[in-house]
Amino acid sequence: MSSEEETRSSPPPSSSASSSSPPPASHFIGKKEDIVQARRVTKMLNGGRDILVLFHQGQLYAMDQRCYHSGGALQHGDIEEFNGRLCIVCPWHKYKITLAEGEGLYQAVDDPTAKPLRTQWRSKGVKQRIHKVTEVNGNVYVTLNDQ
Repeated sequence: MSSEEETRSSPPPSSSASSSSPPPASHFIGKKEDIVQARRVTKMLNGGRDILVLFHQGQLYAMDQRCYHSGGALQHGDIEEFNGRLCIVCPWHKYKITLAEGEGLYQAVDDPTAKPLRTQWRSKGVKQRIHKVTEVNGNVYVTLNDQ
């Protein structure tokens, strides 16, 4: 994992010519092959936004590096599936955050008097800021979500 400060920058020269170009206002993160090998990469963008870019099951994801709850370092969290949804689990307080939407999940009990207890996974709503990942000619870019 690497952490580097970056402002808007150009990727290294590419050996393959293409008419595709990175999205406007995007930030170069690195070569896809390097991110795939590292599995998780952190970058500081715009002078203070810590971003986690991760590769899991053939897909690239990007989100704020710190957990929305209490600032836990998500790059150290395990990735698990809950109710069919891939989540990163915050290493500090075990908050479950979906990789694709940034949605916080919790296990709810409808009737606490019923035996045995029946639980189900529910949404707290979107809590973690996620960012758009784009790949162009083997280079990975992130467009920050400013909401």
